[in-house]
Amino acid sequence: MAVLEILKAPDPRLRQPASEVTTFDDELRAFVDDLEETRLHGPGAVGIAAPQVDRLQRVVIVDCSHTRKPVPNHGHLVLINPEITEWEGHEIGREGCLSVPDYTGNVFRASRIRLTAQDLEGRHQEFDMEGYEARAVQHEIDHLDGLLFLDRVVSRRTDLFQRKTYRKAGEPAG
Repeated sequence: MAVLEILKAPDPRLRQPASEVTTFDDELRAFVDDLEETRLHGPGAVGIAAPQVDRLQRVVIVDCSHTRKPVPNHGHLVLINPEITEWEGHEIGREGCLSVPDYTGNVFRASRIRLTAQDLEGRHQEFDMEGYEARAVQHEIDHLDGLLFLDRVVSRRTDLFQRKTYRKAGEPAG
């Protein structure tokens, strides 16, 4: 497994829509292993999408089981060709992104969704999601459509925040 390079905004490749996966083979499984290794290498990343590593395929990984808001969720999910088929309600929440490492922002998302996707074998699945998990999945699906959370920030003037950077103990300021 390898840690892949994550594209950072404003890289134009992040704005390209991803193509549907049609071949479910060992090469896809190896890519998903690398994508997961990359997600785990990121600072606290609950999700990652293939376009973030310059692969324009509709593949995302989401795992909300180790977050501060773990319930309810479906655990570790590899979602191939995900599509939101229903949504309900709206909530505002703070989001960050591996491809936008210096900022977080307040974004409106549906509070509940129904999702269809395929697994690594191409089998169809359906999920009902709510809360934090629904938000994370919507964020990752946006990547498949060439969107960043910056495109959905409520107001760039009042709802976009620069991340704080922390020094390690003994590290000089500056």
